[in-house]
Amino acid sequence: MESNFIDYVRILCRSGKGGKGSLHLKREKFKPLGGPDGGDGGRGGHIYLRGNHNVWTLLHLKYQRHIFAEHGGNGGKEKCHGADGKDIYIDVPCGTVAYDARTGKYVCDVKEDGQVVMLLEGGRGGHGNYQFRTSTNQAPRFAQPGEPMKEMLVVLELKLLADVGLVGFPNAGKSTLMGFLSNARPKVANYPFTTMQPSLGIVPYRDDRSFVLADIPGIIEGASEGKGLGLRFLRHIERNSLLLFLIPADTHDIKKEYDILLGELGKFNPEMLEKHRVLAITKCDLIDEDIIAMLRETLPDDVPCVFISSITGMGLTELKDVLWDELNQQSNKLQSAIDEQILVHRDKQMDALAAECKDEGEGEDIVFVEGDDIEDIDEGADKE
Repeated sequence: MESNFIDYVRILCRSGKGGKGSLHLKREKFKPLGGPDGGDGGRGGHIYLRGNHNVWTLLHLKYQRHIFAEHGGNGGKEKCHGADGKDIYIDVPCGTVAYDARTGKYVCDVKEDGQVVMLLEGGRGGHGNYQFRTSTNQAPRFAQPGEPMKEMLVVLELKLLADVGLVGFPNAGKSTLMGFLSNARPKVANYPFTTMQPSLGIVPYRDDRSFVLADIPGIIEGASEGKGLGLRFLRHIERNSLLLFLIPADTHDIKKEYDILLGELGKFNPEMLEKHRVLAITKCDLIDEDIIAMLRETLPDDVPCVFISSITGMGLTELKDVLWDELNQQSNKLQSAIDEQILVHRDKQMDALAAECKDEGEGEDIVFVEGDDIEDIDEGADKE
């Protein structure tokens, strides 16, 4: 069964071209020298990205791979202005980043609900010959064409916005922990890669406070090189303020697994190593107090460690206290602007796209069009 969670799409966007300016000379029965009255062309439609908190995935764009804005209308006689092309707003989830698929260049980021970012600007409409009248050229016989449309092959990536991201190997107890801490109900089973898509859950805390927890599929060694599901979903924890590492208590070498997880994150994006981290030892209902005391001596010294059991509830209150304290440390406050180095970071998928596509050329400059036979041009302008 195909999942409805779509966090990566590639679409072709094209703004509208500007309308042509009209080349028209006013001719009435009692005004043989009416002069130029050609109107300006309308501008082409813009394409915007708009943040919408009611949209959670990019599923609605999966089957809409071509998004074209409306062209501007041509100018008319009697200084009639052409109609502007209709703008297009593409609703995306908060946390969506746009890249140019041909170059891999970062384009924009939509972080907040209602935020509107212009993706492609429509072409300006050309001036009619009325705009070029002067005292020395009272009957100009030229007008401007509209600016050409702009086109871009856009890659949209969704990066979940959460306070705490769960990191661990398959069957480390991530989904079980989320089910007990929040109202989220992810699938739980005793086989690897039960979690096939990221999920979010709101964890209630004291005094009606809460924080958001993000669960992603399990990471295996070599995930940064494309093994397993890690490469596809690692970007969802790039924006988490805090990383919670989960390692089962029956693991042969807890510190070694922690170093492997940390290494995979560093290979994917070195910026992730600067985030605050908490280590939770799960499934502690399988061991006794003596073994817990022995394990404490082997754990890393540079990260807070908590022993928990989602089944019995052991240590869950302590875990929430530690997470809340780490989230509210002054050095871990979320900034209003996200570090651009993280946004510009390109993974192997973006590099592959940039290698397949060639850079697109720049648009041509606007030129003037002169009319040899003013009567023929007038007839064409009237028809338009």
